[in-house]
Amino acid sequence: MKRTIAVVTSSRADYSHLYWPLHDLAGHDDVDLKLIVLGAHLSPQFGETVKEIEKDGLPIAARLECLLSSDTDVGMAKTLGVAVLALADLLGQMRPDLLLLIADRYEMLAPAAVALTLRIPVAHIEGGEISEGAIDDAVRNALTKMSHIHFTSTEGARARVIAMGEEAWRVHRAGAPSLDHLRRSRLLDVHELEQRLELDLQRPTIVVAYHPVTIMRDTTQEADSLFTALREVDAQILFCYPNTDAGSHALLERTRAFLSTRSDARVYVNLDSVTYWSLLRQVALLIGNSSSGIMEAASFALPVVNVGFRQKGRERARNVLDAEPETNAILTRIAEAMSLEFRESLAGMTNPYGDGHASEKIVQALTTVPLSEELIVKRADTIA
Repeated sequence: MKRTIAVVTSSRADYSHLYWPLHDLAGHDDVDLKLIVLGAHLSPQFGETVKEIEKDGLPIAARLECLLSSDTDVGMAKTLGVAVLALADLLGQMRPDLLLLIADRYEMLAPAAVALTLRIPVAHIEGGEISEGAIDDAVRNALTKMSHIHFTSTEGARARVIAMGEEAWRVHRAGAPSLDHLRRSRLLDVHELEQRLELDLQRPTIVVAYHPVTIMRDTTQEADSLFTALREVDAQILFCYPNTDAGSHALLERTRAFLSTRSDARVYVNLDSVTYWSLLRQVALLIGNSSSGIMEAASFALPVVNVGFRQKGRERARNVLDAEPETNAILTRIAEAMSLEFRESLAGMTNPYGDGHASEKIVQALTTVPLSEELIVKRADTIA
């Protein structure tokens, strides 16, 4: 008998990580996949990335409008509330055997909370990681404690999840599923990429992936130093849209102001995962505070300048150079990262986040775990 597995995706970022697990679940004979799309996916301002899912041919079971057009923390909190209301009706009717969630976006608290009250077992990808400069850190830990099956990216993350009181049999080290793209998707070569993006990648090119620092009251206060430093950089600069957290509108205004002063800079509302990974394979540097600089860039031995507090504590490979959010510190790190000596020092490096086989491990566990009371009832170790 088929088991119904519901999966929630809220943005381009988590969809790029979920692509191969979704693909494999959709093609599995013993799975009835229910894909739930909400949040930024349905927002024209953030690229209406639900169209990417449609283009990929994945069946969408439900589309839930919940994202407020806001740039404040109150807007984030209200978005969470709207999502809970919509998901309560949907999951109450759907009653899947398992609900699969990923990572640490605040809106993932909504499906986790609803599933908890409806006694729907939750599986969670990418728990046990650390990012002290964002509310994502607390969200991730909360999702871990509300989940019943865990798929971690690293051995260190697995150890942390077990240290939180989760039984070891529930915790699988799968690797980051985003890395499956690098093994299973055909990345674009430089000529295809230049044609698609209308770029000349013969010039030194820098990708900027920078998001609000949500643990701070002023979520964009570290951005001043970054934009000041970028004005001094002699390279083609490509900005990716920030995520939908409070402060994203302000960052977009700063980005547009920067573009007005530089003919060799541009911003992309949405890059599909294959285009984005292909771009990382060709550019000279990634700068910002995105987890992609730590989790995926290592697979290309791409130099990364990680700015500020947002990703503090996250495991990283030797391609990542941390910079304080101060202009001279950022410029010093950019010069170091762009040097031939540093690039050559990365030869032969490995990515601690996996080898591109995460999806098969995730699907194997989801399709074989017993759907019994033992799954839903978690037992804590006795404290001596």
